[in-house]
Amino acid sequence: MLEVHRTHRATIRNHSQVAESLDRHGWSASKLWNVANYYACSVWDETGEIPDHGRLKDELKTHTNYKGLHSQSSQRVLEELAEAFTSWYESDDDRDNPPGYRKQNYYDSQGRRVHEEHPRSTVTWKQNGIKHDTEHNRVRLSKGANHKEHPKAWEYILVEYEPRPGVTVENLQQVRAVYDRQKDRWELHLVCTEAVETPDAPGEKTAGVDLGICNVAAVAYSTEEAELYPGNRLKQDGYYFPKEIAKCDDSGGDRATRLYHKWSERRTHFFHGLAKHIVQRCVEKDVGRINVGDLEGVREDEPGNSKNWGKHGNLDLHGWAFDRFSNILEYKAKVEGIDVVEVSERNTSKTCCTCGRKDESQRVHRGLYVCDRCDAAFNADVNGAENIRLDMNQSNSESSASLDGDRSTGWLAQPEVYLHDLSSGFQPQDQVVDCKP
Repeated sequence: MLEVHRTHRATIRNHSQVAESLDRHGWSASKLWNVANYYACSVWDETGEIPDHGRLKDELKTHTNYKGLHSQSSQRVLEELAEAFTSWYESDDDRDNPPGYRKQNYYDSQGRRVHEEHPRSTVTWKQNGIKHDTEHNRVRLSKGANHKEHPKAWEYILVEYEPRPGVTVENLQQVRAVYDRQKDRWELHLVCTEAVETPDAPGEKTAGVDLGICNVAAVAYSTEEAELYPGNRLKQDGYYFPKEIAKCDDSGGDRATRLYHKWSERRTHFFHGLAKHIVQRCVEKDVGRINVGDLEGVREDEPGNSKNWGKHGNLDLHGWAFDRFSNILEYKAKVEGIDVVEVSERNTSKTCCTCGRKDESQRVHRGLYVCDRCDAAFNADVNGAENIRLDMNQSNSESSASLDGDRSTGWLAQPEVYLHDLSSGFQPQDQVVDCKP
C-alpha cells in the first residue's frame, strides 16, 4: 500500500458568515511573517547565519502576533519563512532575492507614512486545530487567541464547504484557507491522506528519460522505440507572461497577480500531463523501471558559479523546473508500481549509445548526433535518453558493450514526437494543430 496526499479545492458555501474571521487570520499570518522576517534578518546581520524554523519558534512563541493564529498555524508560518530562506540560499540564480515583507505602505505628498495594508496570507490549520464533519461537509477551525473574546474561550470558525463533483473528503490532515484575489473571496484547500494499493510492476523492462529545455523530455524504451516531448508550450509561456507582467503598473496588482496565477497553472498542467503520458506509455510497454538523468548542479559551471547563458538563455536555464517534474513523475510512476531511479548523466550526451565511443565533437549541432566510428546519425536527445536507460556509468546487463552490433538505429534517428495540445493533452505531432513543433 502506498500512502499519498491529495489536495482537494473546495468553495465556501457560507462565505459571508466566515469571511471577516478568515480576513483577520490572514492578516495575522502576514504580521507574524513580517515579525519573523525582521528577526531573521537581524540575526543574519549580527551573526551571518539565518535562524532555522526551530529557533524562530523558540524566540517568537511568546510574541503577541504569534497568538493571532492557532499555535500550529503560527508554527506553519514560521516554517514557510524558513523554507523560503532555504530555497533562496540554495538557489543558483543570482537574480533571486531573500523573502520580503508582506505589507504595502502608503505615503502622503511629504513622504510620511499614513497607512499600511497587509495582504491576506494563506493560513494552514493542522489536525489539532481542525474538527471535521464529513456528513455535512463542514470543518471547525480554531481561532487564534487574539481573535477571541477571552484568550481561553472556546471559539472557532465553522466553515461549510463544497468540494468538486465526485470528490469525497476523508482522512483530513490539513486545511489551508487561500484568498483568491481574482475572485475576492476565500477558498479551502483540503489535504487528505489516501491509501493506494500499489500494483505489481507492469514488466521488467527499463525506460530512460533525458530532461532538457528545447525538448522537455526524450524517452528511450527497451523495445527500440523513442519519443520526444518538445517544450515549445513552456517556452512560449516563459516569454509571453514575463513581458505582460512587466507592462503592469503594479507588480503586486490584480492584473499581475492574475498573470502569475495563470502562468503557474499552465506550467503545473503541462508537468502533470507530461508525467501522466510518459507513465501511461511505460505501462503499455511493460516498463518496471524508469531511469531519469540526475541534473543536480546543472545550473553551475565547474568552479560552482551560476552559469550565464545570456538574456534569453538564462530565462530558460534558471526557469527550468526539472526537479519539480521529476517529483511528479516519481509520484505517478509509483502509483503504477514503476520504480524511478536517478542515474548519472555524466558523458551521456557525448557517448554513442550503439558503439560506446565518447567524443564531444560528435554532437555536431543541436538535435543531431553523428558517430564517426559506426557511421550512425541520430537524434542527440534520444541518444542521451538511451545512455541513461542503459545507465552507461554503471555495470548493467543491457550495457552498450553487450548489445548486438547490428542493432537497428532507425528509431534513434526518427523518434515519435508528441506535442502538447491545450484541450486534449499530449498527442502525436500530426494530430496537433494549435502548436508548432
